[in-house]
Amino acid sequence: MASHLEWFALLAILMAHSSHLIPVKSEAAASTFSRTISPESLGLRREKLTHLHFYFHDIVSGPNATAVNVAQASNRPSPTDFGAVFVIDDLLTEGPSPKSRPVGRAQGIYASASQTEVALLMALNFVFTAGKYNGSTLSVLGWNSIFRGVRELPVLGGSGLFRFARGYTRARTVTLNLTTKDAIVEYNIYVFHY
Repeated sequence: MASHLEWFALLAILMAHSSHLIPVKSEAAASTFSRTISPESLGLRREKLTHLHFYFHDIVSGPNATAVNVAQASNRPSPTDFGAVFVIDDLLTEGPSPKSRPVGRAQGIYASASQTEVALLMALNFVFTAGKYNGSTLSVLGWNSIFRGVRELPVLGGSGLFRFARGYTRARTVTLNLTTKDAIVEYNIYVFHY
């Protein structure tokens, strides 16, 4: 049986004679993992600031609910509903009436994340279906204390016409039914994009 030293010698000989078959790059060679490119190479021009204004219809009650409770903390009751998790597919409209012109959907998750106040961790995508932004999205992730007058949440990115998006949104509750938990929320979004 061959010793470890003999196997190592045989491997070294094979590698020396077959080096032309094994592509070897030096550390100084250009990396294919990352490189710096110009925005123009992706067809990106001047960055602009866009203001979007719409209403978010969060319907928790009834047979046509657009926000569904998918998890609930079972260990103890909470006045803030701490531990509740909802998946949403909420209508976005141009005006506060649910019958006003639809401009998109808010799709994602929100969870009651505070033990001391009604505050939500929101992870959602605004999926636009109207006008020039049809098919484009904005992604929002942030903290939303729903009884505060105006709340700010960061815009983390987007797709379509909102590629490379960054900005913030201001949310203001228009109506909230404390029995059904149905709400209409006004959103003003300020977003930089190309």
